[in-house]
Amino acid sequence: MRENLENKKKRALSIIAVFENVYGDADCTLDYSSALELLIATQLAAQCTDARVNLVTPALFDRYKTVHDFANADPDELSSLIHSTGFYRNKTKNIIACCKKLIADFGGEVPKTMDELLSLPGVGRKTANLVLGDVFGIPGIVVDTHAGRLARRMGFTTNTDPYKVELDLLKIIPPKHQSQFCHQLVFHGREFCDARKPRCLECPIKDLCPQKL
Repeated sequence: MRENLENKKKRALSIIAVFENVYGDADCTLDYSSALELLIATQLAAQCTDARVNLVTPALFDRYKTVHDFANADPDELSSLIHSTGFYRNKTKNIIACCKKLIADFGGEVPKTMDELLSLPGVGRKTANLVLGDVFGIPGIVVDTHAGRLARRMGFTTNTDPYKVELDLLKIIPPKHQSQFCHQLVFHGREFCDARKPRCLECPIKDLCPQKL
């Protein structure tokens, strides 16, 4: 029988209750100390692991401390510092352009709305929602590879397009839980719900997941 929206919401709340117990302190796995640093770290994390980004950013943020530093960065020098994150030429171009736009349009500050964040080079909905949720406390759904995979396995969406997954989860996950839930999905994906070999028998939400129902 197809599960209706209300039952999905109830099941989601039960999953959230388990996650609060198991991963209650889950937070962003990228290291940062400001909105600008998170904005840049998230851009670097595209097609790269957070662990790798966290190895790169200490030297990067020590070299470039302000939005003006990044905006005026020498592309070759910046590229050399972020080379190991992959796609470094495009990331270098976007980071410099992003910071120039921050200065030109937003007084050098990271904006607090989705539309404004999406106007920045190199910034998509995943990055925007992460910054809004973690820095400004504005609820949102961050759809990374973990969130997409787990949302489908949990029966909360059948979509593969990240934006459609986001829209489906917005209907199911209460705003007050959205940002934290997405971080918890990352931890759960790494600990139990691996893409290739999910540990379903040991999973703390096995009785709430359609994979085992």
